[in-house]
Amino acid sequence: MTDPGTPVGGSALPPPPPPLPPEAQTTGGPVPHSADEALEIGRNHFPPVGSPGGPTGLFVHEFDEGYLIHAGWPLPEDPSAPPAQPGGSNVVIAKEDGEVTFLPNFPPPEAVKLYHRLRANRPG
Repeated sequence: MTDPGTPVGGSALPPPPPPLPPEAQTTGGPVPHSADEALEIGRNHFPPVGSPGGPTGLFVHEFDEGYLIHAGWPLPEDPSAPPAQPGGSNVVIAKEDGEVTFLPNFPPPEAVKLYHRLRANRPG
């Protein structure tokens, strides 16, 4: 007898990947001409560095279509405890038009891949 979740003659397939998140909020803005300019624009989308509950620093990752701004956060007092405030986001500022896109708090390479996927799936 086979398990109801297992197809006949084979093993269970892994679950499908989650769908792409709905397109992140986007806003137009000034077009950055350097990583430093992108960082200044990105500062407006994060709490001040060093403020209570704020990031320890902001970092820029430049890639072909834009600048990914991501925050560094203080280490938790108890690394085995779940985060007090899970989540967070990265900000991408497009080189072409200054459009600001909010992405999940993924490591830079994964966030850039997601940004490319979102841009490729845009209507128009």
